[in-house]
Amino acid sequence: MQRVLVIGSPGSGKSTFATELARRTALPLIHLDQQFWNAGWVETPKAAWSAKLAELVAGDRWIIDGNYGGSLELRLARADTVIDLQFPPWVCIWRILRRVITSRGRVRSDMAAGCPEQFNFEFLLYTATFPFTARRRTLAKVSRFDGEIIRLRSSAEVRNFLQSVPNSETGS
Repeated sequence: MQRVLVIGSPGSGKSTFATELARRTALPLIHLDQQFWNAGWVETPKAAWSAKLAELVAGDRWIIDGNYGGSLELRLARADTVIDLQFPPWVCIWRILRRVITSRGRVRSDMAAGCPEQFNFEFLLYTATFPFTARRRTLAKVSRFDGEIIRLRSSAEVRNFLQSVPNSETGS
């Protein structure tokens, strides 16, 4: 596990999981949301995003969290492991709502500067339909991946997986 993609529905805990995995493995962590968004929730232009992403995945070691389906093939070509968080939509929606309530108006540590947490109904709708739309497209791309695929479907599975990863800080 040297180049790891963490994917899953919005609200599935990708960033939280990736942060803990990076702490345990000492792999460099890249949050795609930090890289893609500019202050005021302005998207990076497509050509600049492609160049930036190519540079990010060129590294020998990393954990990258985020979906960004249009660039998934590029990341899959360099990854050796995909960790897919497959939580039910209701769990993800609940987590997003909780996040909005607890972080509204503040910039999360996994988000770009100048992009404070906000409520977005369209984002909730996207999350509710994720298993039937974006997940299907993602799974079609991941089905051609020849590295290791780890699917985690519950908080208990996430906890057990992280506990099984040797901790680089303690050597255990």
